[in-house]
Amino acid sequence: MSTPYFEEKQSVEHIEAGDHAKGTGAHHTQNEIRHGDRALQLLGDERVELTEEDNVRIRRMTDKHILSLLVWVYFLQILDKTILGYANTFGMSKDTHLVGNQYSVLGSVNAIVQLAWQPFSSYLLVKVPARYLMPVMVFCWGAAQGCMAAAHSFPGLMVCRALLGLFEAGCLPLFSLLTAQWYRRSEQPVRVAAWYSTNGLATIFAALISFGLGHVQSEHIKPWQLIFMVCGIITCLTAPVVYFFIDSDVASARFFTDEDKAKGIERLRANQTGTGSNDFKWSHVWELLYDVKTYLYVAMTLLLNVGASVTTYFGPTLIGLFGFDKYTTSLLNMPFGFLQFMAILAGCYVATKFRIKSAVLAVFVLPVIIGLVLLYVEETSSNFKQAPALVGYYLLAFLYGGNPIIVSWMVANTAGQTKKALIMSAYNGGSSAGNIIGPLLFQAKDRPHYVPGIKAVLGIFCALMAVVGLQTIVLFLLNKQRQSQRVAHGKPKFINDTSMSAKYQAYGADGDSTGVRLGQNALLDMTDYKNDEFVYVY
Repeated sequence: MSTPYFEEKQSVEHIEAGDHAKGTGAHHTQNEIRHGDRALQLLGDERVELTEEDNVRIRRMTDKHILSLLVWVYFLQILDKTILGYANTFGMSKDTHLVGNQYSVLGSVNAIVQLAWQPFSSYLLVKVPARYLMPVMVFCWGAAQGCMAAAHSFPGLMVCRALLGLFEAGCLPLFSLLTAQWYRRSEQPVRVAAWYSTNGLATIFAALISFGLGHVQSEHIKPWQLIFMVCGIITCLTAPVVYFFIDSDVASARFFTDEDKAKGIERLRANQTGTGSNDFKWSHVWELLYDVKTYLYVAMTLLLNVGASVTTYFGPTLIGLFGFDKYTTSLLNMPFGFLQFMAILAGCYVATKFRIKSAVLAVFVLPVIIGLVLLYVEETSSNFKQAPALVGYYLLAFLYGGNPIIVSWMVANTAGQTKKALIMSAYNGGSSAGNIIGPLLFQAKDRPHYVPGIKAVLGIFCALMAVVGLQTIVLFLLNKQRQSQRVAHGKPKFINDTSMSAKYQAYGADGDSTGVRLGQNALLDMTDYKNDEFVYVY
């Protein structure tokens, strides 16, 4: 392995001269060199030889040390968010004297706080290393969850749910950033699916734990209080484990040797999205604001999560209204959780296999539309039947296959650390807005069938299909724009995007027919708009 050339005493002029000598045409400014990726500081412009065996070995080590933690922590985050519906099934609203739409507001308040907190969350995601940020978040939201058991009124529950939302706000953006910083673009959908699929597992576990704890008889503590306490304690105990084992990026990984760090960075070169920086750049902020695909991704997220919030907060309630008792209601939500789990894994596998995320996302929206139609028909029928209504509800589980596809689609099409943090915070903002709107569509006055809410969600998913198609057109045009930029800079019009290959292929190491050496921008903290070698995936 070549010795990294980067040293602080080296002049920027010398570095630029080296670039011109290699024929890259790249201009590394002083700001990019001093505030660029840690990966750039480790490798400089040197290339590291990497075999497919090295690639597989490094990926497996990353799965063991990083992905396993992401899976467990995200499972806890979903569990802590989900159990509100089960607590309500076991008498929370009655014991805390909730009236009118107070339960709906309670389901929305953490999303409202998350939405308001996103600008601050974006800044923290860039400036604070994950090793310190993640355990603090985990402990604080676990404590807020445990305190729900001590609330005896609507204001008390509101405060706890608000704090839960505040500390969970950075979870999904942080996990998306870590996935982008540790894995090749071809690997990202399955890894996102690995931690995001715990939506289904958490639903199953929440159903089981509420069923079990719901049978506890005590004069001093209610079953719903016990549910909150147990989940909160488990989460708090996880925080120190996260601190001792998580690493922020490849360049600082404690489980890699120096040689493996260099190889780990090299295998990410084809991503063209950088591998981490703690420098918050305002130029990335402005670019995000005029980037049209930002607004389309947020629109997708908002529309999809209106439906997700319905299943999270009203799933157990809707099943209960089908005529089942509270214990049967808990158990009947287990198949829904299993379908969530399978939909997420299947969606990301197919998106990885065929590399067309837009088409896969559209296919997974179709069963949701069918399910909503079934619910609408049965709820408006004078001859209500449990079986078709339950099938319609179960089909809503396919919507959970959409979120990880959107997440992996976003991180694959966004470069620059600040811009990546901002786009994922925007995703979380859209998700939060969806979680705010969803419960409010189901008004207490519409009980027991909630027909207006079901009808509204049906229209929202039809709109989602249209937005997916529009985003595909935008990404196609952006690729055409990058091709024109490359030609203007003396580079080849078409680039082989090896980041989407199933097996490792070195990116641009030997140049091409034009004699230009590609891949020199890959480790700089550049945005997708500024990097003419960036290839959008759709």
